[in-house]
Amino acid sequence: MAQPLPNLHHLELFYHVARAGGITAAARTMPYGIQQPAISGQIAQLEGDLGLRLFQRRPFQLTPAGEELQAFVAPFFGALPEVVERIAGRAARHLRVAAPSMVVREHLPQVLAGLRRRHPELELTLVESDQRRSLRLLESEEVNLAIAELEGRPPTGMKSQVLIRMPLVLLLPPGMKPPRQGLRALAGEVPLVRPSADTTMARLFRKGLVRKGIDWPARIEVNELETVHEYVARGFGAGLSVRAPGLRFPKKVAVVPLGGFPQLTLAALWRGSRHPLVEAVIEGLLSRVPAEK
Repeated sequence: MAQPLPNLHHLELFYHVARAGGITAAARTMPYGIQQPAISGQIAQLEGDLGLRLFQRRPFQLTPAGEELQAFVAPFFGALPEVVERIAGRAARHLRVAAPSMVVREHLPQVLAGLRRRHPELELTLVESDQRRSLRLLESEEVNLAIAELEGRPPTGMKSQVLIRMPLVLLLPPGMKPPRQGLRALAGEVPLVRPSADTTMARLFRKGLVRKGIDWPARIEVNELETVHEYVARGFGAGLSVRAPGLRFPKKVAVVPLGGFPQLTLAALWRGSRHPLVEAVIEGLLSRVPAEK
């Protein structure tokens, strides 16, 4: 039967006791608060788990087993403060962001350029991704900031700040004018081009249609808004889009506001306390919203 492994915290206490030359001295020099009786009790438990003495108490002296154990644990615990400081230093200057392609192309370059001037050592990881992938990356802590569409409350464990709310619009092919009868007439005559059904934009559009009692299934589903625009410009049908800062519509298409439809909310999301670099990016993005209207 294999010997049970000792408690890692007990090994850490033993390292400090061996390094300081006794339990009393260790209690005075520990990097965190712990009283002498607690150290004595946990060291006794470690010795009990191992079935042997690790040191003589008075005068203090490591036993052969104690010397062997200290030689094994000292490189790890001794180097730990330096490793933690190094890792924390990298984390403090490494910003990892997941965001839609449009945000990465149109808005982050200007925001990050200003941030780099203030923090020349800044390290960046940028991931162009849709809402679902951005939230997965944030959940797994592969990024520390996600820019994504938000419906209702943020997922459990995440915090959010709304950056902008954008109205949905309908694009009509060149030469087509909005019918006087409104959307109901379009839904019966014109093919619909929109983002895929699992996107936030498509769900919001569907909610607006239901409120008006209109059924308008998509004839063409695509992954990017730019693709919607391209197909509308080439006359394939009416397209669902959004009036967003930096998003340009093709020439000669008609842009029809969708009054009474839910707006698309774009938000910044993070986990835990807000990283200073995350704070700076959010402030930079918010500062761009009025200028782009």
